[in-house]
Amino acid sequence: MREPAAEIERLRDLIDSHNHAYHVLDSPTISDAEFDALFDRLLALEAEHPEQVTSESPTQRIGAAPSERFPSVRHPLPMLSLGKCTTHDELREFDVRIRRLLDTEDDIAYACEPKVDGVAVRLYYESGRLQLGATRGDGETGEDITANVRTLESVPLRLRGRDWPERLEVRGEVYMPRSAFAAFNTAARGAGERELVNPRNGAAGSLRQLDPGVTARRPLKMYCYGIGRIDADWPITSHVASLELLAEWGFRVNPLTRAVTGVDAVIDYVETLLAKRGDLDYDIDGVVIKVDDFTAQDALGVLTRTPRYAIAFKPAAEEALTRVLGVDFQVGRTGAVTPVARLEPVFVGGVTVSNATLHNSDEIARLDLRVGDAVWVRRAGDVIPQVVRVDHEQRPADAHSIEFPDRCPVCGADVLRGEGEVVARCVARRTCPAQLVHGLMHFASRGAMDIHGLGEKVITQLVERELVSDAADLYELDVDTLSGLERMAEKSARNLHAAIAGSKQRPLARVIYALGIREVGEATAAALARHFRSLPALWEADEDSLQEVRDVGPVVAREIAEFFVQDENRALVERLLAAGVEPEPPPAEAAHAPLAEQSWVLTGTLETLTRKEAKARLEALGARVSASVSAQTDCVVAGPGAGQKLTDARRHDVPVLDEAAFLARLEELEA
Repeated sequence: MREPAAEIERLRDLIDSHNHAYHVLDSPTISDAEFDALFDRLLALEAEHPEQVTSESPTQRIGAAPSERFPSVRHPLPMLSLGKCTTHDELREFDVRIRRLLDTEDDIAYACEPKVDGVAVRLYYESGRLQLGATRGDGETGEDITANVRTLESVPLRLRGRDWPERLEVRGEVYMPRSAFAAFNTAARGAGERELVNPRNGAAGSLRQLDPGVTARRPLKMYCYGIGRIDADWPITSHVASLELLAEWGFRVNPLTRAVTGVDAVIDYVETLLAKRGDLDYDIDGVVIKVDDFTAQDALGVLTRTPRYAIAFKPAAEEALTRVLGVDFQVGRTGAVTPVARLEPVFVGGVTVSNATLHNSDEIARLDLRVGDAVWVRRAGDVIPQVVRVDHEQRPADAHSIEFPDRCPVCGADVLRGEGEVVARCVARRTCPAQLVHGLMHFASRGAMDIHGLGEKVITQLVERELVSDAADLYELDVDTLSGLERMAEKSARNLHAAIAGSKQRPLARVIYALGIREVGEATAAALARHFRSLPALWEADEDSLQEVRDVGPVVAREIAEFFVQDENRALVERLLAAGVEPEPPPAEAAHAPLAEQSWVLTGTLETLTRKEAKARLEALGARVSASVSAQTDCVVAGPGAGQKLTDARRHDVPVLDEAAFLARLEELEA
């Protein structure tokens, strides 16, 4: 298939970009619902195409990288994300799964609480005194924001009550009340100062101010939602009981938290809470449901990035009726021409929407959409909202058809639709400015050449000023040229120049991936690097030779061969090498490692090794550790609490090892 690999690559780039904007820049570019839709789409595609899963995929991470503006803090226990559901049926499936894993037919006691839309933080106390406040960061490493957290009146600096442990970690959500947000913006407008975008962004930006005095002036509050690591014999056996004890020690606990029994009671709680969320003085983006009993939580364990014992119910995306004013056509890295509807602005899902994706010409035909039509828009599906359906009864007399361009709207080259494809593409792969900008962004991205500071705004200037015509030109840029760009001071120019120069030494797999060959994701690039070990060897390979590489089928082999048969692509590679790019081949022993080219999956809880340690030992033996099970999986390691992946392994007749057998196998191979 041609499209899945390209879509996976596109989604990863988008998710990384939005993670950076939200977690590092404090400037989110899309809503939570849109981000969730992107992430869910990537999860689904990677499940269907496990050969495309890489360790650097956003699905293998818990969050986004912490900012370099604050000292980094390692979390003793990861701050995990939550799986989610949007329907009552999915809640019932969650309950069935929990009871099956716990081997019980009895109703389960669940803790239900509002999912406050704020910023997750970790608080650490010693001898009853606050020692540390940290952001969630990527789930394993966060930012030290202790000075800022100390300014929050809802965070106790000294614990109240008695019998608290010597060391205690508490987790909670810092948020900005709606009323306080409105008052802050009113005052800011009156003073001619910058207003906050929304309460959640206001909370995130306030917590990460370099000046704690600024944080102190922001109207922030915190609800505690759980215990992390604790240094004591913990007498409490349930989540709700632990929150009651934390309240005695001085923490704010959401008064709407309830313990209920059975999934029907959970659904009643969810519907009751969501019905009155408009009356709350804080934003919520759903409901958190957890197995209440701690012993049961331990038995259920966690997956790579989510606990099995908890789930977040998020209501289905809201829809709103508006009108299509026109259609623009955008051009991406691979030349794909995507129609985007310009809408009469409409408020939906908490924001004003003025654009929506139409995907491709087939989708326009399916919708029977015309300019001027009344359409229902949903804030889900793609990086921008999507048109769900057309209200044909409201079609105006002057509505007119949407003409898909046969010439590129950016460069004027032909737009063609390949046989069997749904996407039409601009054929000017190297000379189209839009493709060049997106191609250079891909080249500089973290999974490729990882050139820090070379973002879209800088690249766009370089292309518009005709300072670069391909990736090799980046290595010809000097500090004076870079400092001449808008908003590029000399220090920034020097840093960027150093980052470009530093990218000359990158692993061969990253260089192959950076070339932007269609259908070649990070996993395929790594397999090609292990097999061919140099760029010249790769570009001389024919389709038959390419198909000798694991996970490279006829379609991928054809794309690679066609890429290197083009003179302009070979010239680009030669210029990169001449500019000093020296791809580092993988270690020679990797190709001959005991588990070379094998795909392994880890599931359940391992008692002797952490998941990270197990993965590292497998990779040292040459294996690729995948996130999902398929017929191509060589072995599954299943610890206590293994769920769907174990079921999939049995369905595909994949060998399964328990922890003892796994450790014995490791010792045998490492001897």
